Amino acid sequence: MVEVKNLTKRYGRTKAVDDISFTADSGEVLGFLGPNGAGKSTTMNIITGYISSTSGTVTVDGAEILKDPKAVKQKIGYLPEIPPLYVEMTVRKYLEFMFNLKKVRLPKHEHIEEIMRLVKITDVSERLIKNLSKGYRQRVGFAQALLGNPPVLILDEPTVGLDPKQIIEIRKLIKSLGKKHTVIFSSHVLSEVSATCDRIIVISNGKIVADAKTEELSSSISGDEKLSLDVEGSQGTVLGALKVIPGVIRIRKTRDIGDNAARYIIEYKKENDIRKSVFKAIASAGCVILNMQSGNETLEESFLKLVSQDQREEV
Repeated sequence: MVEVKNLTKRYGRTKAVDDISFTADSGEVLGFLGPNGAGKSTTMNIITGYISSTSGTVTVDGAEILKDPKAVKQKIGYLPEIPPLYVEMTVRKYLEFMFNLKKVRLPKHEHIEEIMRLVKITDVSERLIKNLSKGYRQRVGFAQALLGNPPVLILDEPTVGLDPKQIIEIRKLIKSLGKKHTVIFSSHVLSEVSATCDRIIVISNGKIVADAKTEELSSSISGDEKLSLDVEGSQGTVLGALKVIPGVIRIRKTRDIGDNAARYIIEYKKENDIRKSVFKAIASAGCVILNMQSGNETLEESFLKLVSQDQREEV
């Protein structure tokens, strides 16, 4: 549905976006994650046609942004970080105005009513936007993005400034929208992206440093699996038993956990499930396993690792 190829944006000598490529499929909720200043908003603005790229292409449902910008913009609903609201209008008048501005060809009254029900703003439809809470204003912004039922939704930091209850409501809304639309959701908050998106792209210093399913991101970064093992027995005996197991890459002791007991992290190749071999090896060595569990990095640890690695490469 959305295809980005070799996209680059320069401001003088600075590359805000540095030769990135990715796709977003129909019905997918794609998280675009990175620290502030990573290039997320610049990429979103290029996809929507608000700014032009220095080089590269963006194709939306077969239409290329530079060759046919009007066709692309008709296929995209865009919610920028600060929603484009006319606060002196009522909610209904604003949506009617945006309906006309976008030249939507659907039945006006029925379509606006349907969207207001979807984003739950029917009860404030006759109120001035300036008198609404931040959460309701964000919902009005969602409503304008949905006018015309565009197949693609671009959401730039849609939960910034919301309270926890509002954030949960917006998450549910985004997930429901993902059933009928391709959604690209940018954020610098890891918990938001991981709770909402099917897939995560991590961008740092204008470059894509990871692209994986949400649940697979940690292992895709490290390339290996990890096993956390609490064992009672001498360190020499434990290490001697573990290091000969096929697929084991490295073993490190992390801390003592009692008399003659310690915790070890075992890194091993993805294609090897070493748990049975570990149990047999430790038992044969006369030691006792107290606890065994996956020791893979958390999503937060993986994200910090990616960003710090990319920053070191830039130095």
